[in-house]
Amino acid sequence: MTSEELAKYIDHTILKPQSTVNDVLSACDEAIKHRFATVFVNSYFVPFVKKKLKGTSVDVGTVVGFPLGASSTVAKCFEAASSVLSGANEIDMVINLGLLKTGNIDEVYLDIAAVVEAAHSAKQEVNLRNVIVKVIVEACYLTNDEKKRAAETVKNAGADFVKTSTGFGPGGAKVEDVELLKKVVGDNVGIKASGGIKTYEQALAMIEAGATRIGTSSGVEIMEGFLKKGKD
Repeated sequence: MTSEELAKYIDHTILKPQSTVNDVLSACDEAIKHRFATVFVNSYFVPFVKKKLKGTSVDVGTVVGFPLGASSTVAKCFEAASSVLSGANEIDMVINLGLLKTGNIDEVYLDIAAVVEAAHSAKQEVNLRNVIVKVIVEACYLTNDEKKRAAETVKNAGADFVKTSTGFGPGGAKVEDVELLKKVVGDNVGIKASGGIKTYEQALAMIEAGATRIGTSSGVEIMEGFLKKGKD
């Protein structure tokens, strides 16, 4: 794998509540320099990021129902649509964990499907080429059976990716979770490994397990480690 190929796996993430506008714009500069896939920010910052990244190959991503997933479906849909209208072309929504663990899979499905529809409808209004919806299942709270049901529901609801973690829970991405999710969704749904990925060795392990995107606030460190290893 080349450094350019690795960079395209990375969603460069800045979601801490204390992040300033300058912090966000600095993250954009880093993403432009390394040619990451996206910069992911909280929805307030989407217009800033859209303007900063205009004319580059880096996309704009934001989160919905973050980090708990317990917002109403109406609220999630509004947040997703307004973010797309503001310039986001990738949406990472948090699954409703309470409904999932209750076993109310039909409601979980409807929640995801509604956000997918809201994002795609907004895309048409602003003539975006594509909008990607990822669903965070927060695997650290789930049994393996629940992870499987969550992944199946994400796939059936028409989302583009299943994502392991918010990074705000008690546990982050694990290779075994990526492997399990991959077995469930196959090749037609992407897998985003996120949470606690700080080194290029961790990133490569996730990719080898089946991840097609890496969510991390340590994108620069990952790239620097990868490039240093190549020189050793």
